[in-house]
Amino acid sequence: MTAEAVAVSGVADPGQPGQERLRRWRLVLGGDAADGTGCELSGRDVAMDGALAALYGRGDKGRAAKDRSAGLGASAPSVARWLGDIRTYFPSSVVQVMQRDAIDRLGLSALLLEPEMLEAVEADVHLVGTLLSLNKAMPETTKETARAVVRKVVQDLEKRLATRTRATLTGALDRSARISRPRHHDIDWNRTIAANLKHYLPEYRTIVPERLIGYGRASQSVKKEVILCIDQSGSMAASVVYASVFGAVLASMRSINTRLVVFDTAVVDLTDQLDDPVDVLFGTQLGGGTDINRALAYCQSQITRPAETVVVLISDLYEGGIRNEMLKRVAAMKASGVQFVTLLALSDEGTPAYDREHASALAALGAPAFACTPDLFPEVMAAAIEKRPLPIPDTA
Repeated sequence: MTAEAVAVSGVADPGQPGQERLRRWRLVLGGDAADGTGCELSGRDVAMDGALAALYGRGDKGRAAKDRSAGLGASAPSVARWLGDIRTYFPSSVVQVMQRDAIDRLGLSALLLEPEMLEAVEADVHLVGTLLSLNKAMPETTKETARAVVRKVVQDLEKRLATRTRATLTGALDRSARISRPRHHDIDWNRTIAANLKHYLPEYRTIVPERLIGYGRASQSVKKEVILCIDQSGSMAASVVYASVFGAVLASMRSINTRLVVFDTAVVDLTDQLDDPVDVLFGTQLGGGTDINRALAYCQSQITRPAETVVVLISDLYEGGIRNEMLKRVAAMKASGVQFVTLLALSDEGTPAYDREHASALAALGAPAFACTPDLFPEVMAAAIEKRPLPIPDTA
């Protein structure tokens, strides 16, 4: 389905099913004499058609109808009016799709450097990624508005993700901290029974446990070390946004010592900014090359408790550094007891383009690479903390 069809699919049904189908096709096809619908638009539909034409009618060779050749031009006021129009006629999810298409198809990124434009857009993760890529070109008059837009998206993501992440990881931390002399309420009965099956007494139909296995009580001490190592190449924009939010959530948990590292051909440790993910995001520099080996060398130097450490590499694995050294570092970390997780993406977009040769090499080392949605990430981290198999999505 084309982006234009997605936009039209968000329009409410006003009439009979047959007529409504023709109406939608007319909006998608644009009123060319050859569109075959024979459907005339009126009222609100004419304005909607104009908004669609401004974006999707431009440059289409097969269309001759004058109402499909408007375009947005390079005028900030006309773009601002168009942004207001689409927010009037389409639901928020569709507005976000159309905004992304406008930026990609019509080259409107530069207009986002103007404060009035930022105030008119519908903010989402992809818009944040675009703003971060423009960060260095952004004038001072725009930066505060841009930070406000980014902060709104970050706060919405935190509300969606934080509670479940903390609950999932708190349970995993408690289960991973098993003790051999637990109090009655702390006994893990499933593991205790499994460990003492050989002590089953048939005549009494019971097990006499010689060893009790229990959960550790929650404490203020650090139980796990987590290092998020994030590729900040341009294709990883959404992953950088989500990883920064998760980094802030993890850093708020006293039982987890969290470090956040971003890299391209250089490595930057943003751990001291984790209390505010907006600062983290504006500390990144999307674009540029990739040196995974250098980034992993830095992460490796920060590990003091290998058996209690989880390293999460988020990258499409297009390595510009020394491939064999990168693989050796992963192998060395795993051999020392580090739980190593490789995510090709941390976003809702599915599996991106990635280096399949490097992914296969990591899988052979016991570090399979896979794309992960934000909703699955807490389960992935819980599995890594408990040292059990990762919940890898079935992509077949």
